[in-house]
Amino acid sequence: VVWIFSDAIVSLGLSAAYAGKWLEEGGPRMVGFVSACCWGGGFLLGSLGIYLHELGFQISMSIPVISSKPINLQLGLYLLYFGYGVVGGVGLGLGYVSPVSTLIRWFPDRRGMATGMAIMGFGGGAMIAKLSIDRLLANFYKVPEYLGSAESLKLITEGGRRFVEISGNLTEVVIVSANDIAKMIVPGDPGVYIVGTGSSGAAQTFLFLGIVYFIVMTIAAFSYRVPAEGWTPKGWTPPKDKEKTKLITKNHVHIDQALKTPQFYFLWIVLCFNVTAGIGVIGVAKTMMVEIFSPSLPAIVTASFAGTYVLMISVFNMIGRIFWASMSDFIGRKTTYFIFFSLGILLYMSIPFTAKAISINPVVVYLIMFYAASMIIFTMYGGGFATIPAYLADIFGTKYVGGIHGRLLTAWATAGVLGPLAITKLRQNSIEDAISDLASKISPEKFLEVYGASVDSLSELVKQKTVTISNLMQHVPEGTINPSATLYNSTMFAMAGLLAIAFVSNLLIGPVDKKHHMTEEELKKS
Repeated sequence: VVWIFSDAIVSLGLSAAYAGKWLEEGGPRMVGFVSACCWGGGFLLGSLGIYLHELGFQISMSIPVISSKPINLQLGLYLLYFGYGVVGGVGLGLGYVSPVSTLIRWFPDRRGMATGMAIMGFGGGAMIAKLSIDRLLANFYKVPEYLGSAESLKLITEGGRRFVEISGNLTEVVIVSANDIAKMIVPGDPGVYIVGTGSSGAAQTFLFLGIVYFIVMTIAAFSYRVPAEGWTPKGWTPPKDKEKTKLITKNHVHIDQALKTPQFYFLWIVLCFNVTAGIGVIGVAKTMMVEIFSPSLPAIVTASFAGTYVLMISVFNMIGRIFWASMSDFIGRKTTYFIFFSLGILLYMSIPFTAKAISINPVVVYLIMFYAASMIIFTMYGGGFATIPAYLADIFGTKYVGGIHGRLLTAWATAGVLGPLAITKLRQNSIEDAISDLASKISPEKFLEVYGASVDSLSELVKQKTVTISNLMQHVPEGTINPSATLYNSTMFAMAGLLAIAFVSNLLIGPVDKKHHMTEEELKKS
């Protein structure tokens, strides 16, 4: 999930960088329509990929340079990465930039509010999709074949995987513990399920969404209107140059010239690190909620509760986009980002404290603290996206803000790799340390009895997910503290460090040197 998410975000950033200049030449309608084709088409390709994967379809081919043995390629998986990740990601990027510069031209007096409205739609779509996707998945979901409890079956372990002999053949199975039930789309009984049976419902859900997205986005794209050159709202006159007080300029910088200014790269760092800090957490939000709080508060933190948490992230993300962007019209963009980074550092550093406290003393107040901190974080995450186009318009002028914004979104592409990579690596290190510690608390005889292999095979068992923190906790001595709550501590400290760097970068942003401004002649020619 994390890496296909990164795939889509990288494609988004790269396509936005290209589309920014194309937007100024071809207009927002064309860009918006191509976005609809790519986003809807990406879902359709992803649906086909998931369907082929569930059928077990693969291609066997020999690549002498790599190996003398045939290599089995999971065609469905590659199609999912290409369709949803690359093609869909391009659709995301084109759809993201097409309304921004258009709205800035319609609302020159409220740039922050205008971009906040545009980008709020991007976050609001996630909220609507979350409700729809959960229902669609539940509707199309088919329960895998259930064999019974683990105690009633003779389990065989080979290569770290678990098998059951059925009619003389070894059949791969997965053991779902009582602690893992909450992770199922539709909760079933704890016990043994046959691998490859049932259906997640994802293929049908992707197909349905692809068709709906294409229709809705196409209608929206052809509804775009651009104001006439020189148009201003009735009764509004452009204010005097506020370059020294709020970094708002009346001059314009060409899209190519903007890349030669230090301000562009300071803003790039500001956006990249703000997004990195939030994007890695968004990708694992549901998992994080379950792992930190479900062991201590199982009656409260259920799969439904975690799903609602993800929905609320979308809600506060959306609220933050319009609230902070509108607020920046009054307090200035630079001040707004100072608030993001200074408050964000404190909030990220509070999460490890909350996680450790809940594992020792399971009271609901720590859940409330975590919930509140993360919701504020995601308002600022959304606000960072919504405020950056207005920040660019203040620094570089409005003439080429769409194109410059597209180039700046390469920071989002970079963050799409950095964020998930950081959280995956740091979390995996924490998991491995926790599993090793828990396994050492179980006697070798007991370990062999439960998992059908010795402790020496621990790394292989972990790789196949036969051994997890969840099922180890069922066999460790009573009173052992579940380490799941602390798996994200190192990640939170790392994210706080990135925000500190972004704070310094924002501090260094000042007015663009006059040598980069477009002359009257250049403006007339353009």
